[in-house]
Amino acid sequence: MSWRPQYRSSKFRNVYGKAASREHCFDGIPITKNVHDNHFCAVNARFLAIVTESAGGGSFLVIPLEQTGRIEPNYPKVCGHQGNVLDIKWNPFIENIIASCSEDTSVRIWEIPEGGLKRNMTEAVLELYGHSRRVGLVEWHPTTNNILFSAGYDYKVLIWNLDIGEPVKMIDCHTDVILCMSFNTDGSLLATTCKDKKLRVVEPRSGRVLQEANCKNHRVNRVVFLGSTKRLLTTGVSRWNTRQIALWDQEDLSMPLIEEEIDGLSGLLFPFYDADTHMLYLAGKGDGNIRYYEIGSEKPYLSYLMEFRSPAPQKGLGVMPKHGLDVSACEVFRFYKLITLKGLIEPISMIVPRRSETYQEDIYPMTPGTEPALTPDEWLSGVNRDPILMSLKEGYK
Repeated sequence: MSWRPQYRSSKFRNVYGKAASREHCFDGIPITKNVHDNHFCAVNARFLAIVTESAGGGSFLVIPLEQTGRIEPNYPKVCGHQGNVLDIKWNPFIENIIASCSEDTSVRIWEIPEGGLKRNMTEAVLELYGHSRRVGLVEWHPTTNNILFSAGYDYKVLIWNLDIGEPVKMIDCHTDVILCMSFNTDGSLLATTCKDKKLRVVEPRSGRVLQEANCKNHRVNRVVFLGSTKRLLTTGVSRWNTRQIALWDQEDLSMPLIEEEIDGLSGLLFPFYDADTHMLYLAGKGDGNIRYYEIGSEKPYLSYLMEFRSPAPQKGLGVMPKHGLDVSACEVFRFYKLITLKGLIEPISMIVPRRSETYQEDIYPMTPGTEPALTPDEWLSGVNRDPILMSLKEGYK
């Protein structure tokens, strides 16, 4: 009977995706037509921010989450940049602070007023100039308050201490444009992918490259740390131009643990990892579907679960932080999908089907919360601390 497929018991085997009804979407949004490979969207428990198409300069919208439906054409924008906005990210610890970076070589920090914008916002709290070319990526440090990373087309990563508004470190080990940055759980390591086809694991405070993979067969695009498992996952393209994913051991990047072909489509694959459920979501740019897998510690490491399908192609996806999910509906992940053709942002909830009416402790372990574990000075002096965890039970209704 050895031909029978191995049966795996998993509580996430039946996870399904559920798109929001039209009245719970955000409609009439002039989503940017920029071809830069980013999500152009950032979301937290209070606001949704989307980069918009604008003439002269760059702007983005910030909409309170409860304000669904059609957005007025003259809805106020955040519009201080002189060039296109390329990336936006919410501060994980202060819900109304957002960072943006742009083709005008600057990074800016904005403070959104309580109920959202009432008029156009042109004045940033901080304007950070340190890059000599356009800035393509910003990332907040996962455990430290007010530490921001930015990566520019000058091949440099700058680490900003926002308490003083200055860059405090520069990581200068890349020889081409940096495509993606990802932190491990406590933020002591930074993984980057770069146009020079290399995957690197860097110690951010010293700028030292600890590991480097020369990806000859697998051209890496995106990388994500798989929580505290000491593994990395990359998405990229094989030498036959098929899309693939690879799993790596962070202490030895000489060979991937596994490489798996996904399909022959051409859009970039965005990976999203949920450390609480050990689930990996793969969403292709320009695809309508989102595939999801469970990641295990033993071979074969990756178990395919299912895919969410829809006819509308996605340009990018924002992801709701854990504390913003609806735990009473057993929602374990939520995407905000940008559908450019319709000017629509569609929330998609990933739900574990459960019959019980009580709080599901097993699918909601303690998760990183909204309290920083470190001050900038502590982190810069070499201290590492795991994130401060919170229970999602308070949000249960």
